[in-house]
Amino acid sequence: MSENSHDSDSTPATGPDETPDDHAWIAPLISSVVTVPSGLLALVYGALSPMECGSCNGTAADSFHTSWTTAWTTLWIGLVLALIVLVATWAVPHQLRYAARRIGLALTAPTVVGVTFVAFMALVDWP
Repeated sequence: MSENSHDSDSTPATGPDETPDDHAWIAPLISSVVTVPSGLLALVYGALSPMECGSCNGTAADSFHTSWTTAWTTLWIGLVLALIVLVATWAVPHQLRYAARRIGLALTAPTVVGVTFVAFMALVDWP
């Protein structure tokens, strides 16, 4: 036998970087359960908010409409960004070395929805 021969029964050990994560689906699932309903609620509230100024006239109505249009665009951009982050959370490989990245993205998606909704509320010039 030569010095370089290997034992036929031994298999190379997988490194810690390639270890599969059996619980990789938990963080994206929780993030989805929180992000999707909160995003839909923000979208519905934003869509119904023009009724707040239904009886406004003149400059108040113009000011509200202009600010609402800007805020509505901001809301849509933020919710699309949250959706992209949510998809990225599911797309992260199911290995232990990516666990921190997966959890970070899972926490970022609902945070983006919350920050976007606060920005929407702040941008609208309420009557």
